[in-house]
Amino acid sequence: MGSVCPTATCVRCGTASSRTHGVYQRTVADAPVAGRRVRLDVAIRRFRCIDPACPAVTFAEQIPGLTSPYARRTATLTSTLTAIALSLAGRAGSRLAAALGMTAGKDLLLALIRALPDPQIPELSALGIDDFALRRGHRYGTILIDMHTHRPVDVLADRESATVSAWFSERPSIEIVCRDRAGAYAEAVRTSLPDAVQVADRFHLWRNLGEAVDKTVRTHHHCLRAAPDQQREPASQDATAEASVTRVPLNAYGHPSKLAARTIERHALVRGLIEQGHSMARIAREQGLDPLTVKCFATAEHPDQLLGRALERSSLLDGYKPYLLERIAQGCIQANPLHTELQARGWRGSIQTVRRFVFPLRGAKQLPLPPLPRVRDIARWIMTDPEHLGATDALTLKNIRPRCPALDAAAGHVSAFAIMVLELSGQNLRTWCARVHTDDLPALHSLADGFLRDEAAVTAGLTLPWNSGPVEGAVTRIKFLKRQCFGRSNFDLLRKRILLTT
Repeated sequence: MGSVCPTATCVRCGTASSRTHGVYQRTVADAPVAGRRVRLDVAIRRFRCIDPACPAVTFAEQIPGLTSPYARRTATLTSTLTAIALSLAGRAGSRLAAALGMTAGKDLLLALIRALPDPQIPELSALGIDDFALRRGHRYGTILIDMHTHRPVDVLADRESATVSAWFSERPSIEIVCRDRAGAYAEAVRTSLPDAVQVADRFHLWRNLGEAVDKTVRTHHHCLRAAPDQQREPASQDATAEASVTRVPLNAYGHPSKLAARTIERHALVRGLIEQGHSMARIAREQGLDPLTVKCFATAEHPDQLLGRALERSSLLDGYKPYLLERIAQGCIQANPLHTELQARGWRGSIQTVRRFVFPLRGAKQLPLPPLPRVRDIARWIMTDPEHLGATDALTLKNIRPRCPALDAAAGHVSAFAIMVLELSGQNLRTWCARVHTDDLPALHSLADGFLRDEAAVTAGLTLPWNSGPVEGAVTRIKFLKRQCFGRSNFDLLRKRILLTT
């Protein structure tokens, strides 16, 4: 056996003492061995403090690495339980600890997390900032990331400009701030760090462009329903007046679409009530409509902007309808052989679906035209790199662009913006915005105006190599931590887990 140290150090004043006051037994839980619980019975000596100025008359000795004041677990067991708590939180961590031979309730594990000290905030020069939902649609927090280490440095309880500005004012060394298009964060940086360079994230810029393209495609989707020869003919006054009246589009069977007719009727009703001075809340209440639906009808100047969405309901047969129409035109109107042919092409639906499509077309004098591509598909094709676009989709987009000059112009602007993103040539932003304003594309005009209002940050985002990818990754991990806690964790607990695990 090793020799026992004859002295111990007072925890209050640090004075060594050899005057033994007594001995008592202490029980300490240790890490399990081979899945079995371990309990240590330790004889602890109590010493008298020889410093008359020390407020402690007696003190108990501590065994380094084994005991600590008032602790009922060894440091090894405590660190193991803390690691489990950080990884799995309360209930799941308690179940795993029990399976490993350690007794720990969920409240104990959460208390271990809360007892951990916050990591020290390093000297920052480049920072990433973004918000995340504490309760989606109601409360949001802010996460701040060191862009050099990609580690979170702090978490704020809200996303208000004043809160973020106060945090920035304590750290004047920050030179780069990567953010999304949020105005509150931009205002906080301008207020507290006027010399810092704000960098708008390229992913968010591209997503903003995609939203504008989607609105443009919805607005001009009706152009694709017109016959190509009608588009080439010059519009007379009678034709212009006739075009101003929205006609109900036909469905796949050549009959007027009931959904489109209802959309046109509701659009006229809502716009008429608004012109009479009714509020959108009153219209929603009296007509039994959702407020967002009323807002959608109120903001659309023409019902054609809504018909693309109304006719966009997908069907299992969408990808096979051109082939079916071709075979029906050749004289094959029996559902059984058509169903067999579709199965050879990968169809997994039932024969009843094929029968419902074929039956109205038997004996028809004129077959309906193949269905138009959906709005979301056209927008996706425009936003996709041509090298990554399938041959069929590329051919369809090539045939669509000449039929609508607006869509052709939008696709050209998207290609020009993609070059700026890939080549980091943000100095061409003003030129791109000027070209956008030469075409009649209101959605893209609004986007370009927004870029120019935040020109410095957008130009930096399209020029500098910084981006908010690490911040978005941290937000994704936060969502995982929230789900582990079943959405019930208080902010202090969630903040600890974010800082110590992500």
